[in-house]
Amino acid sequence: MVKSVGSLSEFEAELQSAGEKLIVVDFSATWCGPCKMIKPFFHSLCEKYGDVVFIEIDVDDAQDVAAHCDVKCMPTFQFYKNGKKLQQAQVSQEKPGSGPGHLKQSFQNLMGAGVLWGQ
Repeated sequence: MVKSVGSLSEFEAELQSAGEKLIVVDFSATWCGPCKMIKPFFHSLCEKYGDVVFIEIDVDDAQDVAAHCDVKCMPTFQFYKNGKKLQQAQVSQEKPGSGPGHLKQSFQNLMGAGVLWGQ
């Protein structure tokens, strides 16, 4: 299940409660075309990887979180573990190779590095 977070306090609570688990955060907006395009792929990752926490944040509803996380464009995906940001991936129509494949590669790189399984 993808969790929806609407405030900075909720976001910080999710980071805290996840402990050792990898967290993948999708910063998006309802009006954003690329966000709509990649959303089904993001949700499919959630179905595949039960040990990972997946969070969606609407930047219009949670501007405090977007500002705190220094999100400049959408969609932006950030990866956290133990409360610390590990990596960021952005999807842009102007940036070749930055679609679902880029997100998947970032995710797999973290898994291969043992981040997902705590190795």
